[in-house]
Amino acid sequence: MAADSGGGPRTTGVRVGPIDLAARVDEALAVQAVAFGLSAAEVEVRRHIVLRHLDHPHARALGALTPEGRLVGFVYGMPNDRGHWWSTVVEPYLRATGSAHWLDDAFVITELHVHPDFQNRGLGRALITTVTDAVAQPRSILSAIDTDSPARGLYRSLGYQDLARQVHFPSAPRPYAVMGAPLPLRRAR
Repeated sequence: MAADSGGGPRTTGVRVGPIDLAARVDEALAVQAVAFGLSAAEVEVRRHIVLRHLDHPHARALGALTPEGRLVGFVYGMPNDRGHWWSTVVEPYLRATGSAHWLDDAFVITELHVHPDFQNRGLGRALITTVTDAVAQPRSILSAIDTDSPARGLYRSLGYQDLARQVHFPSAPRPYAVMGAPLPLRRAR
């Protein structure tokens, strides 16, 4: 997707497309560290998690690349599996709200991050809509820090709704919200 195409990112020359995320994991985690405020120790833990996730045969990853090839954003996800750690943590919260069925036949957005210098230009929207447009599942789910943030605003604008709030992940200092949306995601009006 060209950065200056209608409805696409408003960052001249930045392109959204498939990447070999395993080969670029350190670049991606550098973006995530800046965007999410991660320490070096947290980055190292996440590196192993990302590489393990990418072993999933249906994992999909996209990157946002400058004309010089700099990775300034990325998204990846995979079809949900109730046996995966994330599902086992969120399932009781979803069951309590009557939303546990969202775990079935859903594509999970595992990570979506855009470097702060490139935020608010449509890259996050382009990354998430492009990755979900290519999946067979009828819905998408994700978790986001449970605050009124620009990320949550983006997700809501795409049709994601809160399925459960105040979800506590082990070792995460802040609670999360689990959100879900039917696919395809809503486009800007």
